[in-house]
Amino acid sequence: MPHSNRSWLLIGATAAACLPGMTFRLAGYHPPAVAGAAVFGLAILAAAFLLSWGAETAEMDISQGLALAIIAIIAVLPEYAVDFILAWNAGADPAEAERGLAVANMTGGNRLLIGLGWPIVFFLFAYRTRLKELVVERQRSLELTFLAIATAYVIFIPLRSHITVIDTIVLVSLFLMYMFFTSRVESEEVELVGPARAIGSLLPSRRRVVVVLLLAFSAAAIFTCAEPFAESLVHMGEQLGISEFFLIQWLAPLASESPEVLVACLLAWRGRAAAGMGVLISSKVNQWTLLIGTLPVAFLVSAGDFGWTLGLPLDARQRDEIFLTAAQSAFAIAVFANLRMSRLEAAALFALFATQLFITNEHARVLYGLAYTALCIALLAWHWREIPRTLRDAVRIMQGREPAGEPGHQ
Repeated sequence: MPHSNRSWLLIGATAAACLPGMTFRLAGYHPPAVAGAAVFGLAILAAAFLLSWGAETAEMDISQGLALAIIAIIAVLPEYAVDFILAWNAGADPAEAERGLAVANMTGGNRLLIGLGWPIVFFLFAYRTRLKELVVERQRSLELTFLAIATAYVIFIPLRSHITVIDTIVLVSLFLMYMFFTSRVESEEVELVGPARAIGSLLPSRRRVVVVLLLAFSAAAIFTCAEPFAESLVHMGEQLGISEFFLIQWLAPLASESPEVLVACLLAWRGRAAAGMGVLISSKVNQWTLLIGTLPVAFLVSAGDFGWTLGLPLDARQRDEIFLTAAQSAFAIAVFANLRMSRLEAAALFALFATQLFITNEHARVLYGLAYTALCIALLAWHWREIPRTLRDAVRIMQGREPAGEPGHQ
């Protein structure tokens, strides 16, 4: 059988694997927890494959940065859906607002993305290449700069008692600016393999239609199956006696963050680790701007009460969680200040994330946040010579010019 025919059969079989989960969801059927996790999880995994093939092929027509940003938005849809529902419920019921589940889910998702997703991509890259450093393209300077600006803003939110509409305006504006400048980056030649190559061999008009259909179908599959997948995991946790806050903060995001992590891992496994890391960096920008910015809107619309200083309320624990998440984000930015990640830095990201899961003392969150902050300052001091160049590259990209040279060149 010709290679292209096998590729099209694989695309069809992968799309078919999404159908049982989507059918169960649309029919309102709720299988037992374990079976539900398997069926809906398989649908999300299959959609991630479709998404990765569509993303690679889309790079023939648009810039890699914009393609990765679009993929990141689609892949992060489940996180938006879950957090929007939690924020809406908090606005409708004061008791729900006191539980702080929307902030728990948002902070858990963000910390999982960096603490688990980034190291996994690095270690897949290291396993496949035997290299000790993962170098990303200088175009990633744009994402990292916007991420740094958003982090510098969010880290001060815990000083207040609400996430307000003012935060919405600032953070959503940052996201729109990021998308605008990303769209201006010129497209580059891309070498396609497997199903992406079969799609790319089509005539331009047909190729674009197939890519749009793939992205739309995978988005529908992810959006349809993510919530029941998260619910299945939560029910499994409840059967094991795990607390609700822990389930919402860690197990539910584990389901909703899985699409973009899977897409990044697939790209890394196929030798495109830099692009895979680009997906995760772009996802972090999306979540750290658009996701946080939309929470107070969902809360206020549900509550039926509007005002510039009103918004999603924050208690002491939620403020600590946001501070810890922002501090982790700052450390992650410092890791890529020179557009490189080393084994030690990847291990540090994972170790600091993994150990905090087992320490529930309220003071530990602040201590971990301070540890991240100290490491961030140390890394920025270590890379201080390369930071101005990364910033200049971001400015050049915003001006529609190419970054100056390759990563690591002096």
